[in-house]
Amino acid sequence: MDLSVEQIRNFRLYSHHLDKEYQKSDVVSLVGACGMQNSPPGAWETALYNRIPQCGLSEMEDMLHKDKLLLQAWSFRGAPVVFPVCESDAFLSSLIPEGNEPWIYTKGIGLGLEVLQMTLDELLCTLKQVMPRLDDTVIVSKTTLDQTLAQWMLPLLPGEKQELWNQPSMYGNPDKQTVGGAVVSFLLRPCAFNGLVVFGEREGISPSFTSYKGWTGNTLSLEEESGKKIVRKFLHCYGPATVDSFVSWLGCSGQQGRRMWKSISEETEPVTVFGKKAFILSEDRERLFSPESCRRDLVLLGGHDPYLDQRDRCILQPDKSLHKQIWRLVTNPGAVVYRGEVIGIWTSKKKGRGMEISMTLWKDIYEEKKLLNLAERYADFRQERIISVEIK
Repeated sequence: MDLSVEQIRNFRLYSHHLDKEYQKSDVVSLVGACGMQNSPPGAWETALYNRIPQCGLSEMEDMLHKDKLLLQAWSFRGAPVVFPVCESDAFLSSLIPEGNEPWIYTKGIGLGLEVLQMTLDELLCTLKQVMPRLDDTVIVSKTTLDQTLAQWMLPLLPGEKQELWNQPSMYGNPDKQTVGGAVVSFLLRPCAFNGLVVFGEREGISPSFTSYKGWTGNTLSLEEESGKKIVRKFLHCYGPATVDSFVSWLGCSGQQGRRMWKSISEETEPVTVFGKKAFILSEDRERLFSPESCRRDLVLLGGHDPYLDQRDRCILQPDKSLHKQIWRLVTNPGAVVYRGEVIGIWTSKKKGRGMEISMTLWKDIYEEKKLLNLAERYADFRQERIISVEIK
């Protein structure tokens, strides 16, 4: 059961819906495959464009804000993620830990807990008491959300803690954030997993926030299959994989990741990749071992496209010395992907007259006309005029 790099790339292009151009009617299955990260803002739009090039920005905004077919909330790794409303349990409530498992994205709260001499559970319980006020409220900007919720919590805290709560934050921006606001910021992820806060419609450059009930009109459910759904999604999009890669992708503790992974053990089977054991969904075996021709050889992916979120990065680019150019500490460049391999990077800059695009290739594929066409189409999607395209 040995799998080659070419077989894995072919399968992942298919499972990430990058093997051909899809239709607008496919949007739920495409966005729901493994969710689409929206950090930096607009990343999810580029990801969807690369799967449905005929879908414009205004149509995407309608799906998210008007029709509410899609939803944005903090999800895996604590990142803002866009996913279908109908799959909210997989992307939100499945992430709620059990027993002594820690919450995702709350490791940094320790300094605030030490100052307040309170536990995470105590503060989360207090925050949950005031969160229902978001059902009828929309708050604009993340900073305002943190500080508003902190003020709502203040009267419920013990008297001796209230002065500490209002002290300047120790995490940075003490002129804009208090200790309470910083603590709330970390606790917003657990609140999101419980459906207590989601992103609303963006107002200018600022995001807005309300509750899941306030946005969808329904309460978030937690089903027995919820946890299994997110593991299946991961394995279908990133298999063959290991439990460690699942833990890394989800951003959870090893304890939580192993529990969730084990829940679908009867649906998986081992294969060998680079001489090491990994796992696939049994239902994916036939497609994995029988690659099919892709209708698209070349795509320009955004820097945070789900396809680039693979934990085994050598599948995407065997030369490890190039990894730091693709995956950076802050904002990643776009990736030039040829038959599943990242063969270069690209960036775009908005100028007064339009957009400039620059590409750096590590492999000559003699497809300059295709690259120019892809650049022009992307600029059209972003409603910009192309000024220049540089290919190095």
